[in-house]
Amino acid sequence: MIKTAVIGYGQSASIFHLPFIDCLPEFELVAISSSKPEKVAKDWPEVKVYTDAEQMLEESGARLVVITAPNEVHYELGRKALNLGLHVVMEKPMVTQLHQGVELMKLAAARNLCLIPFHNRRWDSDFLTIRKLIADNKLGTIHGFESHYDRFRPTPRQRWRELPGEGVGTWFDLGAHLVDQALVLFGKPLAVTGRCLALRPGSPVTDYFHVQLHYSDKEVLLHSSPYHPGPTLRFKLQGELGCYIKLGFDPQEERLRDGIVPDSPYLAKEAESDYGIFYSDAEPEVIESSIGGYRYFYEATAKAIRGEGPLPVTAQDALDGLNIINLAEKSSVEGRTLPVGETTF
Repeated sequence: MIKTAVIGYGQSASIFHLPFIDCLPEFELVAISSSKPEKVAKDWPEVKVYTDAEQMLEESGARLVVITAPNEVHYELGRKALNLGLHVVMEKPMVTQLHQGVELMKLAAARNLCLIPFHNRRWDSDFLTIRKLIADNKLGTIHGFESHYDRFRPTPRQRWRELPGEGVGTWFDLGAHLVDQALVLFGKPLAVTGRCLALRPGSPVTDYFHVQLHYSDKEVLLHSSPYHPGPTLRFKLQGELGCYIKLGFDPQEERLRDGIVPDSPYLAKEAESDYGIFYSDAEPEVIESSIGGYRYFYEATAKAIRGEGPLPVTAQDALDGLNIINLAEKSSVEGRTLPVGETTF
């Protein structure tokens, strides 16, 4: 088993990482570092608890560290872990600056270590369905794609993602997922137009984004608003043969919050009422959703560490996404469309 340590004990660690590390036989959870050691000790009594992340990296005996701390400390923690010879899984979008990511990528390669950004939503059920529809040419040539992550959160919260700092706000948080999915589907765009705004009264960070990725033969729209209760559009895929529309979110996050264990066959199976619809000249067609599974990220991570398979997500993937994130923010400030080639790394 791969001895694993986790930095941070917030929502990300508790919902998206620790349940899988604990459940999958490939891993052994040996340590957690947190500013809330009493809570960690209560929840994980058999795991060593640290209040100092760097001390944990040096003493825990872990072979893999999962970094879920705030984005602004990812670079320093990642560099420390790699220099100590540890493999690293790092919450998206990995780092806050491109040069930091380049340095970590080179360091990991030089030491023959795995540096893996955590883009778990490549294994969302609805996204896998989109990939299958494109692979099967169900819609013909694709000319339009919309990806939404709307929520109803009209009041800012006191948490690091909504306070001033590096790598904060919904564009860095939710937008990182949407950018990564778009790049997986369509590759690098030619240009980016962004509107990244703080719409909520009192919000010091981006809480709304409307970002367009421009391709030679299609347009991609990435959108999130904090003022959207009720049913929400998740995906709209438009092609020459028709249009696929999907409402609602992949069920895994909600079910993990409810305590459904990762090895439950129920975790990633969407209800039939949540399936998307394909519209064309014929009668509307219900499209059964593919079955996702965040566990596949960690299973692939274990194989990569053992030298038995490729990385599930590469550092280059994360840097390509971060480049788009930075360009959209710059586009929003300057009020103009920016070519993707303008920023290089």
